[in-house]
Amino acid sequence: MTVNCILERVTETRSTNDDLLERWRLGELIDPVARIARKQTAGKGRAGRTWLANPEDSLCFSMAFPFSRTPAELTGLSLLVGIAVIEGIAQACNLDQAELYQAGLRLKWPNDLLINHAKLAGILIEGGQAKIGDPSWMIVGVGMNLRNADLIEESLHQSATKVSSLEQLLPNKTKLPEIEYLWLKLLESFEHHFRKFDQQGFSVYQQEWLKWDAFPSQRVCITDAGKGPIYGVAKGVDAHGALLLEQENNTIAVYAGDVSLRVQS
Repeated sequence: MTVNCILERVTETRSTNDDLLERWRLGELIDPVARIARKQTAGKGRAGRTWLANPEDSLCFSMAFPFSRTPAELTGLSLLVGIAVIEGIAQACNLDQAELYQAGLRLKWPNDLLINHAKLAGILIEGGQAKIGDPSWMIVGVGMNLRNADLIEESLHQSATKVSSLEQLLPNKTKLPEIEYLWLKLLESFEHHFRKFDQQGFSVYQQEWLKWDAFPSQRVCITDAGKGPIYGVAKGVDAHGALLLEQENNTIAVYAGDVSLRVQS
């Protein structure tokens, strides 16, 4: 197993994303680096939300990777990360992706993995370009539930979020892979797909993402900080990774940002 990046393992930190972001801001990142923590005391999801994870029951890590594209040319990256996570899970668990699909694994635009509509993992991407001509350093954080989904769900208190775990994807009597092995398989997948994405963009992944789409042709509600909800029928994503939302008279493209997608009841 070959991973061509710096590997860092720590017992505890506030946030692996914040650790790598600070180094980027200080100009200290030179080579790709992946950082895993057994425990994060201030782990976070998108829009500053707290990511709650029990150390024994979850995998939390971040990877800093330099893209030659500008940040504006990296649309669709969070969707690509979802595809890469699926491939890494399949390899680490020695399962075909078709088996994962049959077990209910899906991708929720723009940055979640679900099992039968319950959250398995979340993706958080931060970073940018210090100045024109520099690489775009993107810090890709992943938090994944491994086991004991019911206990994790209880820790969310009054949240309506339904939680799933990796062990629910596995056939009966199949053991979870060791965390270290799973992490390295995910990093292998990231490295391969990040380089391909950097050369070709999201368009080459569009059809693959559509295959895993959790809400094809379903009525959904998009909420954005500071703005009213947007309703429509989800019609997949375009070649840039934008969500296509069909409304009465037209179809609009919604780009990933501080937005949240929910199925309309």
